[in-house]
Amino acid sequence: MTKSDLIEAVAQKSNLTKDKAASVVNQIFEQMVDAMKKGDRIEIRNFGNFTVRKYPAYTGRNPKTGDAVAVGPKKMPFFKVGLELKNRVDGKK
Repeated sequence: MTKSDLIEAVAQKSNLTKDKAASVVNQIFEQMVDAMKKGDRIEIRNFGNFTVRKYPAYTGRNPKTGDAVAVGPKKMPFFKVGLELKNRVDGKK
């Protein structure tokens, strides 16, 4: 499912225009991104959790030359699936 497919589904299920559904979907994503930028954890019951994991700096290698390259610290979003979603996808509920 793409973002466009999601917008279409929200529009049909909610009797909204595509423009209003797109606004709702975009606003949800923006709020999630803003929360993760601040380092907040997003918990959606029965679905899963979004967190930000911090990774320290390390020395990597340039694959072409083999030279050592300093890689700075970074933050990466991480999703942990909830038990109910896991079971529903697996067909157990």
